[in-house]
Parts: sequence; C-alpha cells; structure tokens
Amino acid sequence: MTRRYAPRVDKLLLAWFDAHGRSLPWRKTRDPYAILVSEVMLQQTQVERVTPHYLAWLQRWPTPEALAAASAADVIRAWQGLGHNRRALALHRA
Repeated sequence: MTRRYAPRVDKLLLAWFDAHGRSLPWRKTRDPYAILVSEVMLQQTQVERVTPHYLAWLQRWPTPEALAAASAADVIRAWQGLGHNRRALALHRA
C-alpha cells in the first residue's frame, strides 16, 4: 500500500471498528496493571474465556500489591480455566 491510500484505509478501518468492534473491559482502562493482566491472560486464550476471569481477577486483586500478598495456591485456583498456570505464577511474581 502506498502512502497515498493510507489515510483512506485508516478511515475505513476506524469506521468498521466503530460499527463492528467488540466492547472489551481492558480497552476502557489506562491502568498499567489491568492492561498487564489482560495481556498475560490473552496469551493463547480466547477472549470469551478471558473476560469473566479478568473481571473477577481485578475485583479480587485490584492492585499489584494485593496480588503479591496472595498465596500462589490462590492465584492458581483463580487462574483455573485459562490454562498454562505458569503465566499466573509469572504474573504473581511480577
């Protein structure tokens, strides 16, 4: 694509997203911790599966400090259904 068409393509993509884009909770925050949680959860996991876990996770552990104070066993239990428990443990350590 040449630069000549880029502005038009941008407008078309943004218009498509306005009409068809999904409303996802992590798109509505600028909190770096919440964004990190979503990024880790979304690795190799479907959005439909992540959304309820993401909301429950942030309600239970709204800050990195709250998560750090949790036990590894609690973190893994909360992660059930997302697969790849090592991601939960890495997030817990972070």
